Amino acid sequence: MTRKLLNHLVEGPGTAPALLLGPSLGTSYALWDQVAPELSVTHRVIRWDLPGHGGSAPDLIGPGATVGDLAALVLDLADSLGIDRFAYAGVSLGGAVGLHLAVHHPERVSSLAVICSSAHFNGSKPWQERAELVHREGLTALAENANSRWFTAGFTVPRLVEDHRNADPEAYAACCDALAAFDLRDRLPEIAAPTLLIAGRQDPATPPAHLREIADAVASATLVELPGASHLAPAQCPAAVLTALRAHFGGGAKRGMEVRREVLGDAHVDRAQARQTPFTARFQDFISRYAWGEIWTDPTLSRRERSMITLTALVAHGHYDELAMHVRAARRGGLTPEEIGAVLLQTAVYCGVPAANSAFATAQRVLAEEEGDDGATG
Repeated sequence: MTRKLLNHLVEGPGTAPALLLGPSLGTSYALWDQVAPELSVTHRVIRWDLPGHGGSAPDLIGPGATVGDLAALVLDLADSLGIDRFAYAGVSLGGAVGLHLAVHHPERVSSLAVICSSAHFNGSKPWQERAELVHREGLTALAENANSRWFTAGFTVPRLVEDHRNADPEAYAACCDALAAFDLRDRLPEIAAPTLLIAGRQDPATPPAHLREIADAVASATLVELPGASHLAPAQCPAAVLTALRAHFGGGAKRGMEVRREVLGDAHVDRAQARQTPFTARFQDFISRYAWGEIWTDPTLSRRERSMITLTALVAHGHYDELAMHVRAARRGGLTPEEIGAVLLQTAVYCGVPAANSAFATAQRVLAEEEGDDGATG
């Protein structure tokens, strides 16, 4: 019999690195609406619903549930999607799931972001009391007070409040049981995955001190505190959360600069950096983040294939200075002079003989320089 899976939404290229996003208690994966689409540019993003929340079945967990039970459901979901290793980000209870995975299943977690969460949730009593309240009265009263627990004064996300109101009371209470039993403080030093902690300075549920406690115990941790953010930071401060997650999960300028150097060579990049001015700095950052950090890192095409496409595009538009640079890059990437010549011959058919003639002249000059420099490029 096939085991039921958590309801989920998959966004982004199927060949991109996987990133799982976990929600907080009372919300659905809509918590990530303003962040996930942007992250899906560089990742295969999978956001999921807690049992009894959003579209997930309530009977996936029961009374006495643990965070480990929720983590097992997340692993079932990853397995069903053919994902062995993944990056993970989670808010509150979703963050606790991430901590559990990083401790108990370190081989599955490549990097971790814990947002407005904790290694413990102030003991079992408040959660036992909340579970009993929900058993007696349902979720209406709690949903009416959600804004004060989740956001700063005057801010709300009606969709999330409605999700809270519509959650299954029994599944919600079981999630409270999981929070009541959770305390991972003594295991935090075991976390080896690069870890980002994001705290909302106005968060009454998991104040910054809770995130600092994790940061102090995890050797590879970085802590970011967001002014003006309360408990559901991805909904209230999506731009700040997105910036932090992009930097942490390697989709930004840092990884782009690494790839740029690998393809073009240190000498070329160093010259470009030396010529950078305040006027051109944003353009250089754009190139590193977008062209090199997102396009050239996409594993769908090999770098050899990307070099061939790039040579063709540069010939088509007559960008011969750039063509010279990318002929050198193609040689660094393993293309032979014969293969480069075949690409340029193809351009004669589809881009025109005059364009190909200029391209052959440019490539011949670069290849002759390379031969004269005893193989050196850049």
